[in-house]
Amino acid sequence: MSGSQSFDVTGLSCQSCVNHVTAALAALPGVRAVRVDLRAGSASRVDVDADRILSDAEVAGALADEGDYVIVR
Repeated sequence: MSGSQSFDVTGLSCQSCVNHVTAALAALPGVRAVRVDLRAGSASRVDVDADRILSDAEVAGALADEGDYVIVR
């Protein structure tokens, strides 16, 4: 199943953070596109288009390697 998923992620504060998160998620198998709406001081919205459904744990694992980024629900 393919489609778009959204994740709210804390810890992003600048364009460098956006670049790290984008690269980490784009490297996951099946991901076609990543868009980040940077909201410094609160959770940023991260939209992912993929050929499959990504689990929160999979996304969290990719983000953990990049810094102190945490998915919030």
